[in-house]
Amino acid sequence: MPDRDVSTQQARESFEEYVAARRTALLRTAYLLTGQHADAEDLVQMALVKVVPHWRRISDDPEPYVRRILAREATNRWRRRRWREVSSDVLPETLSEGTDPTDREVLRQALMRLSPRQRAVVVLRYFDDLTEQQTAEVLGIGLGTVKSHGREAMARLRELITLEEPLDTVAP
Repeated sequence: MPDRDVSTQQARESFEEYVAARRTALLRTAYLLTGQHADAEDLVQMALVKVVPHWRRISDDPEPYVRRILAREATNRWRRRRWREVSSDVLPETLSEGTDPTDREVLRQALMRLSPRQRAVVVLRYFDDLTEQQTAEVLGIGLGTVKSHGREAMARLRELITLEEPLDTVAP
């Protein structure tokens, strides 16, 4: 039994080190997948909770497993939310008239107009700098699907970013 306690303690320390080292990168990925800071924090927390029971098995290379959970949970959250209306007593943030949106804000708005799967491909490929093969493995889809989603997403982003009217007035 003492060996198990040592092993459990080592696994716990290993997990805590991983979270401390990768938290910022995971939050960035989650933010790009969800478009909201609070949702990104929830998504990372949910992913890490799901990782804990499997930590001993994946601790050598946890990144693909964690990214897969982030992408799948972001898609699942989008599916659950799109069918119900969410009430709020706070109006959504909008850019005031005459304000020139920053490039980051324009890109964020355009990303939010992509389908969850296309957004996941773009985020993993271009923001997390994964190869097409790694992206396919993380998302559990074929290499051809990654290529087609990436191509379609980039074409859609080009359309959205080159529009003359502000993005917040374009229907999703």
